[in-house]
Amino acid sequence: MKYNEYKDLDYAKLEAEVLKFWEENQIFEKSISSREGKPSFTFYEGPPSANGMPGIHHVMARTIKDIFCRYKTLKGYQVKRKAGWDTHGLPVELKVEQQLGITKDDIGKKISVEDYNKECRKTVMQYTDIWSKLTQKMGYWVDMGNPYITYHNDYIESVWYLLKKLHEKDWLYKGYTIQPFSPKAGSGLSSHELNMPGAYQDVTDTSITAQFKVKRDERSAFLFDNEQEDVRILAWTTTPWTLPSNCALAIGEKITYVKVKTFNQYTFEPISVVLAKDLVGKHFSEKAKDLKLEDYPARDQKEKGKLIPFEIVKEFAGAELVEVRYEQLMPYVTSPDLEKNAFRVIPGDFVTTSDGTGVVHTASVFGADD
Repeated sequence: MKYNEYKDLDYAKLEAEVLKFWEENQIFEKSISSREGKPSFTFYEGPPSANGMPGIHHVMARTIKDIFCRYKTLKGYQVKRKAGWDTHGLPVELKVEQQLGITKDDIGKKISVEDYNKECRKTVMQYTDIWSKLTQKMGYWVDMGNPYITYHNDYIESVWYLLKKLHEKDWLYKGYTIQPFSPKAGSGLSSHELNMPGAYQDVTDTSITAQFKVKRDERSAFLFDNEQEDVRILAWTTTPWTLPSNCALAIGEKITYVKVKTFNQYTFEPISVVLAKDLVGKHFSEKAKDLKLEDYPARDQKEKGKLIPFEIVKEFAGAELVEVRYEQLMPYVTSPDLEKNAFRVIPGDFVTTSDGTGVVHTASVFGADD
């Protein structure tokens, strides 16, 4: 076979020639038919949604998919690559409602459910031609002529069939998960839906450093100098509206923490606080480091608020704080069974000393990470 020699390489021209050769000689189809009877490698593309324009991230993802299929083909496998279209989801519904000038409440009133579904099916396949051109242009080998489509009954029934099989094997169970919810749509939201344009709005909000009062017991005894001492763990949060749902405090086991003797800046009463050593400077003024605790003025309230002395009296690893218990910030939970597992210090590998206090307020109903 004679190969062309390229002296002045034109990548665009070369790309066009290769794609033309593949198409005219049905190279993709032959890569499958020539391996009839060979071991098969099953590939169903994780389906994109054709109701939106493709982007560079789709090109990157499909390139990775293509690498695996081409590798398996070169290893002698028959790789039937089935394309698919994802046709469900809130974005499709919102787009149709915007086009028709309706809301969820209008379905079944101003428009029948049947007509609404028909509009959704039409809208969700709006950009299939552009997707097909991109697929061909980037040299991605996949069977676009016979895709699976998630609104087709045969696909829906296959999902129910698989659920039935999982149920028969007793692999389905009732559990709990944290999901964002849209009151307007009346449904949960996927991570993709949360990243849609306009889903987020930058706002300025108040951050809070909350004081969690430590319970004195055998586990926390090392934090107390006497029975009357008021010891608090400081936790900084940018979402103060989640504090009523606090259920734990997360610390870094390898982070160094300190106990600081000082005075409550609101009540001016003696207090000891626990926070990360590296963040002491964020919460205590450098100007007050040489002030004596015993010299703190006990007369004028205005004078008290100016500079509050502090003294680091103890240093320890975060691991020593694990399982230390504290009082509820707001006494909502009255059940002993619930309180048994909550309101304690737990380790978290996500805790850092870049901001805050090195202690993370945890409210499990406000996020999967929590």
